[in-house]
Amino acid sequence: MSKQILVTLISLLFSGQIMAIEEPKYEVLEVAGDFELRAYNPMIVAETIVDGSMDDASSQGFRRIAGYIFGDNTSKAGEIEKVNMTAPVTIQPKAEKISMTTPVTLKEEKGSWRIHFVMPSEYTMDTLPTPDEANVTLREVPAQKFAVIIFSGFAGEEKVALKTQMLLQWLAEKGIRQQGKPQLARYNPPWTLPFFRRNEVMIAIK
Repeated sequence: MSKQILVTLISLLFSGQIMAIEEPKYEVLEVAGDFELRAYNPMIVAETIVDGSMDDASSQGFRRIAGYIFGDNTSKAGEIEKVNMTAPVTIQPKAEKISMTTPVTLKEEKGSWRIHFVMPSEYTMDTLPTPDEANVTLREVPAQKFAVIIFSGFAGEEKVALKTQMLLQWLAEKGIRQQGKPQLARYNPPWTLPFFRRNEVMIAIK
């Protein structure tokens, strides 16, 4: 996807109409300051795996999946289909297993990262267009519970690592076990003023 098309896509998605962008459906189970426990409905995600630093992987992964929703796909009718954008864009260290006794943060210098967009709820696996790029895949995600810490400002690696540790400490104090690696969820385009930004570190829980 060309740089010009990408800029156009982002402008259309976020130009003063952020409230119109669909977010995953969930129920808030508990609120404690910046912390929340949530129960998410099942969803479908378009995802890609990227190697490199967190920031580089975020940028490259966004371009890949933005390309898919903007038309790098083939519909069931054999045509190009545009898919509405949702929020947030999520990045997570790629891992098959996690030790439940070892806290894991999002601070990694070089590694593999999983970046995904949640697909609009109107779609099923049977109705979503097929990605043209082999490195973009569609996946069904079952209903899950998450612990979340919400914060504004820039989501750099140092700050994300700090927020992750704060969330892990909160879970430890409540006796709640994590069930997967942390995820960083960003809800705003990069030109959003820091104090208007919404970021979240999310950890699946049992």
